[in-house]
Amino acid sequence: MKKKIIAAIAVIVLLFSSCSAAPAAKVNTDNFKTNYKYIFVHGLSGWGSYDTANKFVKYWGVQNGDLLKYLNEAGFDCYAASVAPTGSAWDRACELYAQLTGSVTDYGEEHSKRCNHGRYGPDFTKKPLIDKWDSENKINLLGHSFGGATVRLLAELMANGSKAEQSATKKEELSPLFEGGKGDWIYSITALAAPHNGTSAYNAGDAADIDDELTFKQKMMSGIVSGASGDKKDDRIDSDYASHDLQIDRALELNKSISTLENTYYFSFPCSSTDKAEDGTYRPDDKITETMFIKSARLMGLCTGKTDGGFEITEEWLENDGLVNVISARAPFDAPQKEFEEGNVKTGEWNIMPTYRGDHMSLQGGFFKKNSDVKAFYIKHLTMINSL
Repeated sequence: MKKKIIAAIAVIVLLFSSCSAAPAAKVNTDNFKTNYKYIFVHGLSGWGSYDTANKFVKYWGVQNGDLLKYLNEAGFDCYAASVAPTGSAWDRACELYAQLTGSVTDYGEEHSKRCNHGRYGPDFTKKPLIDKWDSENKINLLGHSFGGATVRLLAELMANGSKAEQSATKKEELSPLFEGGKGDWIYSITALAAPHNGTSAYNAGDAADIDDELTFKQKMMSGIVSGASGDKKDDRIDSDYASHDLQIDRALELNKSISTLENTYYFSFPCSSTDKAEDGTYRPDDKITETMFIKSARLMGLCTGKTDGGFEITEEWLENDGLVNVISARAPFDAPQKEFEEGNVKTGEWNIMPTYRGDHMSLQGGFFKKNSDVKAFYIKHLTMINSL
């Protein structure tokens, strides 16, 4: 096993050894109204700055080099969080809160008992991700893929707390996360190829086969080693995993418990690497779709029908990025939302950004594809947020 890990590391180092980015030019800050910290949160089976994998390949930037280093050199203040690679949105939100506040992860008395795992997790008291976070020192959250659900749930708990945890926990033992009243600590939320309403990948054919195809990169990376979060939570119940929260029925249920905060800016970028065929189905464009996503993109582009809960997967769900349906990545269905209009951005509603032409990994920076250098994309988006 050790030899396999070393071999995998060697392959990755060779793949990415020539990916160092040129230093960034400083952005024009004349129109900046703010310059709050940016917290980037990875998706399913991803990794961040606390994880060993990050020493070899940056999740943010991948084959195009260290994206966050580039953005920091340009004048932004960016950080890569590490949360449970396959954990539920709840567990990941609790870990993210602990990293940002420099505290011990508290999954909650009620949640941990119901989900059959320990109440406390990774300790970040000696190594917080950032130095200060409060209503004066707000943050901007960016979540890729399942990171979108993670940051949305964190914002909900910060603002409104958890009645279940409040009822189950002695007041002096209750985590500040579950108290609520801190919604004004978050300035903006950006979702990147995020399955707000779930993904039909679990409905398209044999999910086990799809998972094998999808997660070549993710299995290889998570197998190298995990640092802050390793999903080691005893025998937690099946519903306490990302694979449950990502399914359409569960995602729609989760959305009912997550509000859109009236004083926070929201942005959502769908991605698409499929094209409509003459028969109305969608097929992957292999020029921009990673090989690992070809099979799932094809199956999702054919998939209509009903979920176990009775939700109708219509033809609107066919266009996808290889892992997430475009319609799901636009915004949570019942949330206030509108198409993005430059100069007309308000808090308390989702701004649906133009669909990005690329597969599910494109906004990470791409794995093997050479057309996913997204530095300019992030410079533009972060500059816009700072100018609001």
